Amino acid sequence: MKLRSTALVNGFRQSAPYVNAHQNKTVVIMLGGEAIADPNFGNIVNDIALLNNLGMRLVLVYGARPQISQLIEKQGLETPYHKGVRVTDASALEVVKQAAGQLQLDITARLSMSLNNTPMAGAQINVVSGNFVIAQPLGIDDGIDYCHSGRIRRIDINGIKQQLNQHSIVLLGPVASSVTGECFNLTSEELATQLAIRLNADKLIGFCSLQGVIGQEGNVVSELFPHQAEEILRQREQAGDINSGTVRFLRGAVAACRSGVPRCHLLSYKVDGSLIQELFSVEGIGTQIVTESAERVRQATIDDIGGILDLIQPLEEQGILVRRSREQLEQEIALFTVIDRDERIIGCAALYPYPESSSAEMACVAVHPEYRDSDRGTHLLQHIKQQALQIGLKSIFVLTTRSIHWFREHGFLETDVSALPDAKQQLYNLQRRSKVLTLSLNGHAMRRPSR
Repeated sequence: MKLRSTALVNGFRQSAPYVNAHQNKTVVIMLGGEAIADPNFGNIVNDIALLNNLGMRLVLVYGARPQISQLIEKQGLETPYHKGVRVTDASALEVVKQAAGQLQLDITARLSMSLNNTPMAGAQINVVSGNFVIAQPLGIDDGIDYCHSGRIRRIDINGIKQQLNQHSIVLLGPVASSVTGECFNLTSEELATQLAIRLNADKLIGFCSLQGVIGQEGNVVSELFPHQAEEILRQREQAGDINSGTVRFLRGAVAACRSGVPRCHLLSYKVDGSLIQELFSVEGIGTQIVTESAERVRQATIDDIGGILDLIQPLEEQGILVRRSREQLEQEIALFTVIDRDERIIGCAALYPYPESSSAEMACVAVHPEYRDSDRGTHLLQHIKQQALQIGLKSIFVLTTRSIHWFREHGFLETDVSALPDAKQQLYNLQRRSKVLTLSLNGHAMRRPSR
């Protein structure tokens, strides 16, 4: 008897490539005090434990801003801010140590749970905290003495890596000691950012109250380059937002990406499972800030025609592609996607929709010979699939004489000419005898590049 596929099975299968991709990757997770105070924090801890069990190398950096503020208010103290940083005098420092110490114990206790009938059942996680970070005072700025507010002087990266190599979770908070034996209050965003940079981390992950960065139309902005994130940051700071979770994370993410951290993710601490959905689903859920590259996949413009012709003419001469004139390209340029590297076209593909059959043809696929040993053809295909999904199509087909195996490797199935839309059947070239292959988009969610 054939068992019916379930959502659980499909989800598990779709997540498998991401499990493999994230194994042994170093990830710094920034947990603000707001996230820790939220009722959903228990679920976040369970998901962090799952990431550890899946082989990810985790450094947790926690903040305590709201907890410190609450204790300071309760004790009748005042701690002014200067340029977004709390001025920590001797009395406030005791409160900071109390709040940070309490949170360290609470997080460690949660990660130590192994109760039956809970997501932590059977988990044995070593949580390591220590003097990995050496601090120094911020000093005096504009006549304001920051007192015991500090910044990072050095980080024992080798010591942290030794713990990660032993599959431990490294837990670090906002208080660090100096070479003189004093304690200093650090910002969690600076600590997380510097750890991600100096560990050469694969990801920096942060949390805020919203789903991520929200655009002008109220939708989550799926992906940003650092210069785009910096512009959003500038606008928010000008509007008076200097300490929200989103702003604090964006500051760190811009610095981290520009120092080599490939991806930074901003998620909601209120949404159950946001961490898992972001890392292990095809569509993601939050906002990711990605390293700017000299290479990008984009829609073609009229200025790209010369570059496209240079790319496809050798393939047309070999009979691999059907000939296209400059005039035809000018008429169809809006249908083309290109890979632009340093203002040079190194790849292209076109999408010709057939709305009456809810399908489209992917045609004129070409990658420059110098760049064929990478995944650029796959990137073009992903972009084309995304375009097809956006306009509500259900399948993509190709006609090819030389690249049959490549398309089959990417999920296309060989079909008959009769499966083509009627309009395309009438244009089928019997002399070329191209193979027809079709890719169903059912079950394909719109997604960003590899997470």
